[in-house]
Amino acid sequence: ELLLASPVPVVSFTFGVPKASVVAALRKAGTITVQTVTTVDELSAAEAAGVDVLAVQSSAAGGHRGMLRPELPDDDTPLPQLVAAFCRATRLPVLAAGGVSMPADVAAALGAGASGVMVGTVLLRSEESAASAVHQAALADQRRETVVTRAFTGRPARGLRNDFIDRFDATAPLGYPALHHLTSALRRAAAAAGDPEVVNLWAGTGYRDATAEPAGLILDRLAGTA
Repeated sequence: ELLLASPVPVVSFTFGVPKASVVAALRKAGTITVQTVTTVDELSAAEAAGVDVLAVQSSAAGGHRGMLRPELPDDDTPLPQLVAAFCRATRLPVLAAGGVSMPADVAAALGAGASGVMVGTVLLRSEESAASAVHQAALADQRRETVVTRAFTGRPARGLRNDFIDRFDATAPLGYPALHHLTSALRRAAAAAGDPEVVNLWAGTGYRDATAEPAGLILDRLAGTA
């Protein structure tokens, strides 16, 4: 209701597909709708809802996986192949996301048919980033590795491996957002104390390419216009 009363250019959805009536109302208000998808199997629901654009997210992406059924095994298809599969299966514009951290990644996604490319992790150390100091420091630690875990929120998400994941990943239930709320106070306290071992350090597989410089320079380099 807020978005219909005060329209914005773009509204995106993840974790679930909106009703067709919601998409139609947003379109009438002049808003473009974007749906996150992780497998071609999720395409039919997005097309049935009538969304305008697909955000195709590979398993290399940092943060929460946008999969519609988080209880199923994740699809580890590389981003260019995933984009190509979607482009063969639909006429909707495709935005590519997940693990994009170098100009070659952008070129590969566009070459596979993407209309655009989205990045996240590679901007987390930028001067404009609002990521916590402990998060940014962990991203600068080249020795860490990324893993997909539901230990922090009850939903699969990719982040830098730490003690909390090692301790609770095997027993964490699928319980988003209950588990997210349960652990949020712990994570806030750990971030305030500068302890990276109890913080959800969301990061994609290309986190080592994140640099501490203006976001504009990072994006220019990715676009090959630096």
